[in-house]
Amino acid sequence: MTNRLALLSLTFTGGLFVTFAAIPTTAVRAAALPTPAATPSKDAQPALWGPGLRLEPRTWPLTALPPMWPMHAAPATWPLAALPLAEAQTALPGTAPQSAFPTAGPRIAPPTTAAQSPFLQKPKRKTTKGQIAASAALDQLGVSFSWGGGSAKGPTLGIGRGAHTRGFDCSGLTLYAWAQAGVTLSHYTGAQFRQGRRIAPGSRRVGDLLFFGGGTGDPTHVALYLGRGIMIHAPKTGDVVKKTNFLRSPYYRATFRGTVRPG
Repeated sequence: MTNRLALLSLTFTGGLFVTFAAIPTTAVRAAALPTPAATPSKDAQPALWGPGLRLEPRTWPLTALPPMWPMHAAPATWPLAALPLAEAQTALPGTAPQSAFPTAGPRIAPPTTAAQSPFLQKPKRKTTKGQIAASAALDQLGVSFSWGGGSAKGPTLGIGRGAHTRGFDCSGLTLYAWAQAGVTLSHYTGAQFRQGRRIAPGSRRVGDLLFFGGGTGDPTHVALYLGRGIMIHAPKTGDVVKKTNFLRSPYYRATFRGTVRPG
């Protein structure tokens, strides 16, 4: 039995034929145990073994590599303490979800311009009658002086020594200027002195009438105030309508009679 294979054949009733094969015990043991691997010797592998060298081989055979660590599926829910910062912020109750890295800055409302806010607009000043009168007089700069000349419609031939000159005398110019503002004045300086209310020097406005001369009687000259000490007037024969700083003129300062605002 030890060295040879024994066959046993049995025949049972009914024609069943069975064959048994006996395998030696030593052969089974030899097949079950693999041949042990040769242990490397100190002399056979001097580069891998020796004093002061590594205690394990420098290279591992592929079959000797340790198995990979088992992969574990992520838990369905994370405990709050284990959440990353961005997820912990979104997980807090009572707060809206946020992104840990905002992609855009805060929205800034466009500034309100003056055109959008009526409270920031400066109201337009209403043009006064005096301003209209002053503007009309300025349009006549350079027009000749004519004794008795001028009307509500513009320059005219005068009388006497002004009979051959088309232009204005002093009261003719103020009459014309204020007529453009809808105010009627007489063609006489003394009468105009009484056709309005008296104005204090510190309250003068553009277009007010300035009167000069005549002592204690009627004034002999009239002009329109333009502001900052400037007046526009028709001075005398041979001159033209022009502007003068009456505050710097010794003559006009000495003969000044007062300010009147027509209308």
